[in-house]
Amino acid sequence: MNPAAGTDAPLQSAFASVRDGERPVGAGVLVAERLVLTCAHVVNSALGRGRFEQSTPACGDTVTLRLPHIAPARDLTARVLRELWVPPRAHAAGCVPVEPGRVPYHGDLAVLELTDAPPEGAEPAPFLQHSHAGEVIALWASGNPLPTVRAVPRVSAPPWIALDVLGGAQVTEGFSGGPLWDRERQAVVGLVAAVHRAPEAAPPGAQPTTMYAISIPAIEAELPALPPSAVPTARRGVQQLLTALERVLKGREAVLACEQRLAARLGRPSAGPAADLDRLVGLAVGVRRGLPELLDLVRDYEPTAAASPYDHPAHYGAREDWERLRRAARTVRPGEYLTTRQRRDLAGLLAHCTRTDPRTLLERVLPHAPELPAVTGLADAVDALEGFGPATAAPVPPLLQGVVRIAVEERANGPYPAEDLDAWAERVAARSGVDEAAVSQFRADIEAAAAPAPPPGAGHRSAAAPRVQVELLPTPTGRRFTYQIWTFADGLAHRLALVHDAEAGSEQVVDDIRRVLRTEVREDPETALVEYFLPAAWLGLDVDAWESPDSDEDGPFAPGLTRRVVVRTTERSRESYAGWKQRTAALPHAKRLVLDHRHTDRKVARAQLEIHRDAGTVIVCCEPHHHGTLLRQCVQAGVHTVLWHRADHGEHLAQDLLALVDGTDHTEVPEAVRLERAKAMAEPESAGHPGRKLSLLYDAPDHRPPQLAPDAWVLTQP
Repeated sequence: MNPAAGTDAPLQSAFASVRDGERPVGAGVLVAERLVLTCAHVVNSALGRGRFEQSTPACGDTVTLRLPHIAPARDLTARVLRELWVPPRAHAAGCVPVEPGRVPYHGDLAVLELTDAPPEGAEPAPFLQHSHAGEVIALWASGNPLPTVRAVPRVSAPPWIALDVLGGAQVTEGFSGGPLWDRERQAVVGLVAAVHRAPEAAPPGAQPTTMYAISIPAIEAELPALPPSAVPTARRGVQQLLTALERVLKGREAVLACEQRLAARLGRPSAGPAADLDRLVGLAVGVRRGLPELLDLVRDYEPTAAASPYDHPAHYGAREDWERLRRAARTVRPGEYLTTRQRRDLAGLLAHCTRTDPRTLLERVLPHAPELPAVTGLADAVDALEGFGPATAAPVPPLLQGVVRIAVEERANGPYPAEDLDAWAERVAARSGVDEAAVSQFRADIEAAAAPAPPPGAGHRSAAAPRVQVELLPTPTGRRFTYQIWTFADGLAHRLALVHDAEAGSEQVVDDIRRVLRTEVREDPETALVEYFLPAAWLGLDVDAWESPDSDEDGPFAPGLTRRVVVRTTERSRESYAGWKQRTAALPHAKRLVLDHRHTDRKVARAQLEIHRDAGTVIVCCEPHHHGTLLRQCVQAGVHTVLWHRADHGEHLAQDLLALVDGTDHTEVPEAVRLERAKAMAEPESAGHPGRKLSLLYDAPDHRPPQLAPDAWVLTQP
């Protein structure tokens, strides 16, 4: 697919080819006049070093670059900035080398400085955080448009974004270091880092190739000294911003002083005496987080503008002008509330928070939001809250509400980082014009609403059971898998524990589950729930019967017996999610529905599910070769609990399964199924026990089903 020259002009003006002699080995992107951002492993390849070499290149080492769309025949020389060299490492902290083939890893960033000015026409690329809905493209190292890859972001698993490659395109190492370009928003949204390669040609209908990119928040966190990046030219709200600034900055000297200081903060050249209001606004709206930096400077230069009107009656007019300026800034950049330093300080504190679940945080701060953003950590959740403005009657913005809630919840672990989060919120509130008393009152309300500790002897409410979530991608044969394992426990964040990107058998999957249970999950107070996320076509896979080999004194590990094992699916549409919500609301009076041999026709099954729209639990009891059809019908209709036997069927079995769930609350169904499996195993002479080969699909009402994305590897947030 050829990139359209007009559409991709900002990308082409910034795209760089990193070379080893005449051979392109990777790509990069211009982020400032003479600075090129790329991957460290691309620089290693260009210098003839090992891919994951960690040592900083020598001072005399230089790298050859070309800007293929600007000056295709001109070689440029660049050197590695030692202070902006972040080699690949296995873990977020420390400097443990990366094991070949293991993903994701951290770091892998480098900044090259051109020794001479770039050719005329070269311009730094605009940057924005990626969107899950938008298609993106990536160019090969040479910049040639023919191998262009189209992809769609699938899931954000910090520090990377996983993307599904469209159209069966081949992704090779030459894409590494190159910018991930969002055509619709005209911005770079990540840096290509790696690709999952299938061992052989994929047959028709197989899962798409997975490409990985380093996210913009990860780049900013790893390279705090990198000058703020450009952003797409703003259109909406600029005139409002100019009008508001004219009322706050009185006189030419104020404009000149703010322009000079803002340019210094953003690492951009000042226009000096030629600066004016248009230049000041253009500088602020053209750089990532430039507007919060501008507001911060205006507050320092005109402190009466941001002062409380209660201090002095004359401040009322200035305060009104300040609020008008803040509203105009939010109109231009609704997702930017914090300065670069404030965001980095907050990210450093959030890294020490372990009790707050990001999904629950969003639900509490945004209780009336029709759809909550998909997030994978507290940093993601805070980024999402930053994009929401305050409600009409809420004096505290959602972002500060979220930080206050995190501090209250984390206080159970001790004074740090809770007290620092409180101090951060108070400081940011004061500099943003938010009444300090409002923040204090909000904190007091949250603390008062927290449930008091039960008195001695009054009993204790059990915490939510920990979960191990396995995102499973089977090969066409259904005997080999790639997978990710996530963990979630009450009071702890939802986190990625393990990625296995090479194909493995079921025994390896179970071994890794056991390892995660032993090292990542505190089995208290309840037995962990193991959730297998599968594409809809593989819901019948017998994951609940998998076990590890008998290799130690404990015998084989069989999660289906010692843990509650359920199946879930990522393939939820908007229609099925609407059905899921309707069936969840009807739970107090919901009926059970049996789909048997009379309902194996898809139209008949669909009609039954339409008639019984309040049925939250469905028993599938028909010949096994019809299971796939009926399970997919149940998922599409929004059913959250489906029970079936993989081998047996008949009226007697239907009655047994109905009796198993009759009078059982939906939260108790997984444990009832686990005990039934254990009873069948405990009675080897009873070949007809219904617990044998019993399976349960369970998209429970205590948390939302996966976000509205039909692609694989999109995990839900509990």
